Amino acid sequence: MEKIIEKFDVCIVGGSLAGNYLSYLLSNSKLNIVVIEEHKEIGLPFQCAGIISKKLSNLIELPEKIVLNRVKIAKIVSPSGKFIKLSGDEEPYVIDRIALDRLFFDKCKNFDNITYLLGEKFKSFKYFKGNHQKLVLIHTNKRKIKAKMLIGCDGPLSSVSKILGRKQKVIYASQIRVRANFDENEAVMWFNPKWKELFGWIVPEGNKIYRIGLASSKNLAKNYKLFLEKLDININDKLDQQGGIIPYGVMKKVSFDNILLLGDAAGQVKATTGGGIVMLLTAAKYAALCIINCFKNEVFSKKVIEKYYEKPCLASIGKQLKIHFFIRIFLENLNADDFDTFFQIIKTSNIEKIVSLYGDMDFPRELVIRLMKDFVFIKFLVKVVKRNPLILVNIIKIFF
Repeated sequence: MEKIIEKFDVCIVGGSLAGNYLSYLLSNSKLNIVVIEEHKEIGLPFQCAGIISKKLSNLIELPEKIVLNRVKIAKIVSPSGKFIKLSGDEEPYVIDRIALDRLFFDKCKNFDNITYLLGEKFKSFKYFKGNHQKLVLIHTNKRKIKAKMLIGCDGPLSSVSKILGRKQKVIYASQIRVRANFDENEAVMWFNPKWKELFGWIVPEGNKIYRIGLASSKNLAKNYKLFLEKLDININDKLDQQGGIIPYGVMKKVSFDNILLLGDAAGQVKATTGGGIVMLLTAAKYAALCIINCFKNEVFSKKVIEKYYEKPCLASIGKQLKIHFFIRIFLENLNADDFDTFFQIIKTSNIEKIVSLYGDMDFPRELVIRLMKDFVFIKFLVKVVKRNPLILVNIIKIFF
């Protein structure tokens, strides 16, 4: 039996935070919006360490119940077990990520102009001409949808992105929630060349429950087992376990005719931490303004979407994401001895003060500028670059 073709103005693929927040931003428009989400329940599966800077409360109205804990100290541990502790005014939130994903879904689900298709899988799309206009025909496993705009909010393995020929490198993560006896005021990051693309983490959720995870591009199961053993954590004591996929790199092309990408699908993720909530919320505001502008002028070309979405994103979060990736490249090229040397430099020089004063989880530009003025740090950086000259090549690729 031939599927009935349903008509909408905007089709959003993905009902996680990116898709739900964008729907909320568009809810007061007269646009007819459909959100396709392959899972039957919003917010599941849980796939996030859930530590976010307090900028979150500046971007959205954050209910108190979503904040489970506040972190006062960042403890950074080297492969040998040496560590530094950094503190500042940031005091990030540890959040209930499932509740955050549901926050804007609950606001949107009863709007007459927003339709959610839960438990339905996006399959493909193609362009077609209708009424002398370029439109998009979307196929799901249950129906066909005609839309003037398609928004890919479908995560790091975005099907929308793949169909557009856009490639994105990813790394894999594993996490458990477990009762333990660590410091509830500290978030801990364990660095090791074996999992150089990110780190191992301990995030205090509160009530003596901790989220303990690790991300790596290779040998994740083996590395995670080693990490838990180092912490003297028995995986069988877990309350539950999560897996995740994290985009790796910088934000690339995100605008196409009739289409834009948002959130993990767009690579709007910090390479230093794997987090991206502040970035996607910022980008979603540009996306909403762009979509409204497209419909106001009935123009949906790549050129217009670039002008009102991609370029503003690149000018704001894009530059910061490049700096995050620059920091990541530097960290990836440190061996075990380098980490100990670097930590010693931080403890004995002015760098610890610089990090405490200018460190920013989301926007590290000011911190990097300050560090580049510190002679001791520059001397160490030159030593690392001399040993790994490809660092310069990779940095040039990022910024030019």
